[in-house]
Amino acid sequence: MNLSIVVPVYQGETLIEPLVAQLSQALPTFAENYEIILVNDGSPDHSWAVIQSLTDKYKCVRGICMMRNYGQHNATLCGVRLARYEVTVTMDQDLQHQPEDIPLLLTKLEEGYDVVYGAPKKLPQGFLRNLMTTGIKQILAGVIGLPSVRNVSAFRAFRTNLRDAFANFQSPTLILDVLLSWGTTRFTSVPVNIGQAERTSYNFRMLVRTAMLILIGYSTLPLRFASWIGFVMTLFGLGVFIYVLVVYFTAGSLPGFPFLASIIALFSGAQLFALGIFGEYLARMFDRSMDRPTYVIDKTVGQ
Repeated sequence: MNLSIVVPVYQGETLIEPLVAQLSQALPTFAENYEIILVNDGSPDHSWAVIQSLTDKYKCVRGICMMRNYGQHNATLCGVRLARYEVTVTMDQDLQHQPEDIPLLLTKLEEGYDVVYGAPKKLPQGFLRNLMTTGIKQILAGVIGLPSVRNVSAFRAFRTNLRDAFANFQSPTLILDVLLSWGTTRFTSVPVNIGQAERTSYNFRMLVRTAMLILIGYSTLPLRFASWIGFVMTLFGLGVFIYVLVVYFTAGSLPGFPFLASIIALFSGAQLFALGIFGEYLARMFDRSMDRPTYVIDKTVGQ
């Protein structure tokens, strides 16, 4: 089997050399032809210099330097679009993903699947981080409509021709897993051991941004949720009206100012919440209407 290994690089000057060394030892044991594509995502350290030296040391390494930092999924998409072989494997730079586990993913591909994830047997982060990560995967599974995508990870193997389904995609914000679902529904996963990363660039804020991107960038669920809030508030308002009438005809008086103020605050909050959802969608539309590129390549090295 011929493989293209794609690794997005950001602040990885001390990580990518041992990763390439591990890959260069493991790949010949199960791949006929292979290449390692290192995509420097505008890293502020000396990652690009290390990549250049690796292309001189290893003939299988190709280096791509982006003009600035575009994001992990953007850098990965760049490498996917430049892959030469029929199967693409994506990995993180932080040595969490073991090259020896790649054959597990390839075995599943040979069973007829198009996308195979290496699902961690045990999440390596803390409780809150793992809980947030699991929540994002649940959201992604709901958006794509495939329960198996709940095991999504950056360690994935897929047929390279799936990129034809999103060949014309042009947006600065993207989730690669959603794009892959445009070309196939044959997803699955296999359990693999995930090591402890030396460091990670993902924090709580970035995880929240990812969840918002999945929900608003590729789903209409928030709009439907806003519609349901409006419907529930309408029923609630009708109930309040009936309550006021009953009190008026039985007690001969109407509820006072605190009751009225609380009702106004409740309905105003619901309206502002719905307007906020609409605003997020308008912001996404505005962002895409600017026709900003998904990424721009500055230079390349290697064969």
